[in-house]
Amino acid sequence: MSKVQIKEESDIVKARSVAKEMARDLGFGLVDQTRISTAVSELARNIFAYAGEGEVYIETDWDHRKGIRITFTDQGPGIEDIDLALQDGFSTAGSMGKGLPGAKRLMDRLNIQTKPGEGTRIIIEKWLDK
Repeated sequence: MSKVQIKEESDIVKARSVAKEMARDLGFGLVDQTRISTAVSELARNIFAYAGEGEVYIETDWDHRKGIRITFTDQGPGIEDIDLALQDGFSTAGSMGKGLPGAKRLMDRLNIQTKPGEGTRIIIEKWLDK
């Protein structure tokens, strides 16, 4: 497992690079590596933009699955309405609102656990053994 602290904007690039390298080493093709690194970039950027700081955990071995799981955690404001946040174009920060819905489309699984005022935990997964 690798852990990347998100405290500066440059940490987003680091998280993206670590995830892409781990995906490549696991055997993902270039297209899936790009999907994974794009999703990581979007969600790490959300940590930086909304919470200011947090962590990204990248693992490649869990529950007897072959793939990659990335967990994003922060102690930020949380997400008020998950269904609304997953709609294309919705943003509370004036952005294009593509981050969460885009990450969901790029990955095989996306799970959001959040409490307004207490932070957010998002888990994304991409499997080699579908």
